[in-house]
Amino acid sequence: MLDIVVCVSGGGTNLQAIIDKIKSKEITNARIKAVISNNYGVKALERAQNAGIDAKVVSPKDYENRDLFNKALLETVKEYEPGLVVLAGFLVNIPEQFVKTFKNRIINIHPSLIPSFCGVGYYGLKVHEAVLARGDRRLGKVIYTAWKKGCRFDSWSDMFLEDAWKEAIEECGIEAAYYITRERAKDEVFPWDHIDVGVRKEFLYHEYERA
Repeated sequence: MLDIVVCVSGGGTNLQAIIDKIKSKEITNARIKAVISNNYGVKALERAQNAGIDAKVVSPKDYENRDLFNKALLETVKEYEPGLVVLAGFLVNIPEQFVKTFKNRIINIHPSLIPSFCGVGYYGLKVHEAVLARGDRRLGKVIYTAWKKGCRFDSWSDMFLEDAWKEAIEECGIEAAYYITRERAKDEVFPWDHIDVGVRKEFLYHEYERA
């Protein structure tokens, strides 16, 4: 039996996928012994508790310095003697000692959009905002589909339905990473090109190149 510890910082959609796959026996001979988050009150902790899995918080806010936090994180994970540590959207700079302790037993399954979109807090709502900001008319269907799934007042974190947005994007055949990292051609027609902002597009592009 493979004992797994999942480390997560946010909503825990990847965690939920693992829980569901183990329950449906698509993943066999494995169990999640604990879910550890560096943030209080995140959805991932609720998902773990609903599945009867130990859920703990090891937050850097509770320690005087980063070294003490790193030590506490390592000791907490070690308590469960994991055969595999899954970093499922764990927004923590993993210390060297942690990597050495669990050598060849760590996997990072968080979808990476680095280097274009990364950094502190860059997950969940921020990723979807980036898709919409760099999107085109095809995203109209995504927005409508998300609305039908109950998405409302999404700028409020407690109202944001990450799973619904992910489903809408997948159902509409949209690749989020493409929109977030794509380069825009100089002659591309932008959704707002019909609006007269008092400045020519050529001037704005010239300033962009200068920057």
